[in-house]
Amino acid sequence: MVTEVAGKRVVVVGLGRQGRAAAQWLAAVGAHVTVTDQRDAGALAQPMAALELAGAPVEYALGGHPLGLLDRADLVCISGGVPLDSPFVVEARARSIPVTNDAQLFIERCPARTIGITGSAGKTTTTSLVGAMCYTTGRQTWVGGNIGHVLLDELANIGPDDWVVMELSSFQLDVMTVSPNVAAVLNVTPNHLDRHGSMAAYIAAKAHILMHQRVGDAAVLGCDDPGAKSMAAYAQSAIWWFGICATTRLGAYLDGDDLMLALPGAGAVVVCSRGDIQLRGEHNLLNVLAACAIGGAAGVPVEAMRATIPKFTAVPHRLESVATVDGALWVNDSIATAPERVIAALRSYDAPIILLAGGRDKNLPWQAFAREVVERVRRLICFGEAGPMILRHVSFAAMQQSGQLEAFDVVADLENAVARAADLAQPGEVVLLSPGGTSFDAYRDFEERGAHFRELVGRLAAGGAEVQGSDGEDGDEDKDKDEDEDEDEDKGEDEETPVER
Repeated sequence: MVTEVAGKRVVVVGLGRQGRAAAQWLAAVGAHVTVTDQRDAGALAQPMAALELAGAPVEYALGGHPLGLLDRADLVCISGGVPLDSPFVVEARARSIPVTNDAQLFIERCPARTIGITGSAGKTTTTSLVGAMCYTTGRQTWVGGNIGHVLLDELANIGPDDWVVMELSSFQLDVMTVSPNVAAVLNVTPNHLDRHGSMAAYIAAKAHILMHQRVGDAAVLGCDDPGAKSMAAYAQSAIWWFGICATTRLGAYLDGDDLMLALPGAGAVVVCSRGDIQLRGEHNLLNVLAACAIGGAAGVPVEAMRATIPKFTAVPHRLESVATVDGALWVNDSIATAPERVIAALRSYDAPIILLAGGRDKNLPWQAFAREVVERVRRLICFGEAGPMILRHVSFAAMQQSGQLEAFDVVADLENAVARAADLAQPGEVVLLSPGGTSFDAYRDFEERGAHFRELVGRLAAGGAEVQGSDGEDGDEDKDKDEDEDEDEDKGEDEETPVER
């Protein structure tokens, strides 16, 4: 059922990327829009100016979320960074006021079939690859959602024969009662437990991508990941599978070095060989298999997949080779904001590793990470708010098992971590920024952290000014930002202040 908006009084909560787009579109289609945000007008000057330039008649209630806005509200539209346990959202639901978001409004009205991709890791890479495959066909292709454009901005330009590929985060899915036509769950591992409260709640949010599909739609699930595999219980449509070792009636799998795609009524065909993939690591092999299965379910020709995969290289901040300095390779994996992602990164290299880990924890389990570090890392450098906590986990694991780990350091911040790594790195080694924590203790988002890392390494590579910094104990400076991004969901939102618990 399409949410009616014309003539309705709509409160948009959060004026970040999604909130600005939702407010602008809602006003354009005849809704009476009020925007509320915890930040003041000074902090919101840019999105407010954009709304004014677009001629969007919008009222504002800034510096908080007054509950009185709900007295005359017909609909509440929340941004990804706004938690469902926000008092404003809780009160709206208690009053039976419908709650929606930009992704739901878009899918309800999109004239083209939609492809939606979610998972605890790999969404941006897979979404970008699927988008590239679609683009190779020559048809108009739109990629957005939790990455890139907010697709509501493009709704008027999308035709029924276009490709639409969306990355969807758990924060977006949590509120949604519609599903894309092709819905993919890559993997489900512990993540965002600080936001969702429990693994059960996190899984329930992810399941929304499947629960509202219809006859003729398709679900794409990872058969090697227990969490994704269990999502079959929520599927309302035909299931396509992808995995490294499992053959399947529908979907993608690995046969020796060949990536195979089993299509309905056509049997299995070779898409490409493993050697054609430019992305590093077993997790990226899975991402490519996922893209093939998603493309197959959506009707992307195999020829377009074959032409795209060999040309597709790493998305920034995801095992991105930055420079080789004095024989050591420096790698930016700033997107790794959960321990599981760091494990995947560590398994992507055979060379000795100096690992830079830290940031802010999301109440996630670190035991498996610690064991992997002891086994695979030569030297660990912990930084930021989570540094001391990470060190405790690794120290305990080192007492229980032997491995390559020689020693570890705790420093205040990323700049000090890079300086320490520069002193320690030897030719043939990999210096890997794969933090395991979010960036919010010191940066706006993982991209800003990755860009800073690039800058610091660039100084080393240029042989210019040395990276400065005095070793500290635990980086106790708390630089809370006025944004709440879902950055581990690969892009995320910039709508609200950090969630208070």
